[in-house]
Amino acid sequence: MTKGRLEAFSDGVIAILITIMVLELKVPHGADWETLLLLKDKFLSYALSFVFLGIYWNNHHHLLQAARHVDGRVLWANLHLLFWLSLVSFATGWMGENHFAPRPVALYGVILLFAGVAYYTLAQVLIHAQGSDSHLARAIGKDVKGIISVVLYLIAVVLAFWVPIASAVLYGAVAVMWLIPDRRIEKTMAP
Repeated sequence: MTKGRLEAFSDGVIAILITIMVLELKVPHGADWETLLLLKDKFLSYALSFVFLGIYWNNHHHLLQAARHVDGRVLWANLHLLFWLSLVSFATGWMGENHFAPRPVALYGVILLFAGVAYYTLAQVLIHAQGSDSHLARAIGKDVKGIISVVLYLIAVVLAFWVPIASAVLYGAVAVMWLIPDRRIEKTMAP
C-alpha cells in the first residue's frame, strides 16, 4: 500500500467521525435562546471533540509527510489509532447527553488516553520503518509533548470521578497545548 492511500483512508475515516458527531446535535424544538441554551453541554462536548479530531488529523498529516514509505506494521498502528478515534464520537455523545457526569467524562478521558498512546505507537513504528537517522526520528525526538499529554489524561480520568469539570478543563488544556503548531517535523524537513 502506498503512503498516499493510507493518508486518504485516514482522512476519510476522520471526516466520517466528524460527520457522525455533528449529526448527534439534534435541532431543538423551539425558537428561543433558552431552548438553544439547553444544548450547551452537547455543543461543548462536540466542540472539544472536533478540536481533538482536528489536532489528530493535522499531526497525522505531518507525521506521514515526513515518512518515505509505510509497511504492514504502520498500517496496523494506523488502524489502532483510528479505532480509538472512532470511539470519540460515542464518548462525546454520552458526555454531552449526561451533562459532563463523572463516568462519561472518565470514559472520554480513557479514550483520549488510548488515542494518545496509539498516536505515540504510530510515530514510533513510522520512525522504525524510516530508520533511526531519518528526518522523522530527529523531529520527534523524545516526544515530551506526547508524554505530558498522556500524563494529563491519566490525571483527568482519575479526577473525573470527583470533579468532572476539572477533567474537562484538563482535556481542554491538552488541546490548547497541541493547537500551538508543532513545527518539529517542518523544521527538519526544510531544505
